[in-house]
Amino acid sequence: MHIILGGTGQGGSATARALLKRGEPVTVVTRDASHGSDLRDAGARIAVVDIHDITGLRDVFRTGTRAFLLNPPAAPSGDTDTEERASVTAIVEALDGSGLQKIAAASTYGARPGERCGDLTVLYEFEEKLGAQSIPTAINRGAYYMSNWLGMLDTVRKHGTLTSFFPADFAFPMVAPQDLGEAAARRLMESAHETGLHFVEGPERYSPRDVADAFAEALGITVEVETIPREDWEKTFLQFGFSQEAAKSYACMTGTVVDDKAEWPDRPERGTTTLRDFIRGNVEATG
Repeated sequence: MHIILGGTGQGGSATARALLKRGEPVTVVTRDASHGSDLRDAGARIAVVDIHDITGLRDVFRTGTRAFLLNPPAAPSGDTDTEERASVTAIVEALDGSGLQKIAAASTYGARPGERCGDLTVLYEFEEKLGAQSIPTAINRGAYYMSNWLGMLDTVRKHGTLTSFFPADFAFPMVAPQDLGEAAARRLMESAHETGLHFVEGPERYSPRDVADAFAEALGITVEVETIPREDWEKTFLQFGFSQEAAKSYACMTGTVVDDKAEWPDRPERGTTTLRDFIRGNVEATG
């Protein structure tokens, strides 16, 4: 049995579906019983537990042999770094005595030590804590989610503009959640001795202008990129309803993507889903 954290989100559900497609037994962990009905219909078992309930989460882990670990994102209206670090601590503590044979964990490009840089520093801490425990662990660092752009779909439809924190022609690594799910499923099914760090991204690197062109093609309209100047990043996040702490962290993450091109891997594992196919599929799904 594979235990999937974050199983009703983008990466977790993609991992669950990739395993189910291979005929593997899956338990999806969710804190809300109303979530996951589509995965239940696809053959998954649903376990309702809050990841901060260490005893309850450990009991779920004990029903399986392998687990996919994803640290769920905290709501940006709060202190995301503090909340997500608390989640990391609870997940890792629940592993003790779980009897799991192998772990595959989701991390991110640009993960690094430090404070107040969102997922980059929180997930680095996650990697370090997983490396210090005894269960064999495989870590996949994923590129920027293509799905992050979908939140702009309504604005693109109405106004023909794509708002971006990144320069319009800045091409950087992106990946579709389904490709991350396929990569995670493969690592879960490999030998427990197959551990270490992998990097996963899409078939090419894409810019915000490529995203705008993909939306334009899918919607049959003209789409222009509207770039937010760097000095306005934090202010813009605050206008979106982020807390002061979250705005600072997200601005730091954005700046790291722009500034640290030298840190991108030369030979990542590449998924097969193109940006155009991903955008088109989601536009069609929303009607």
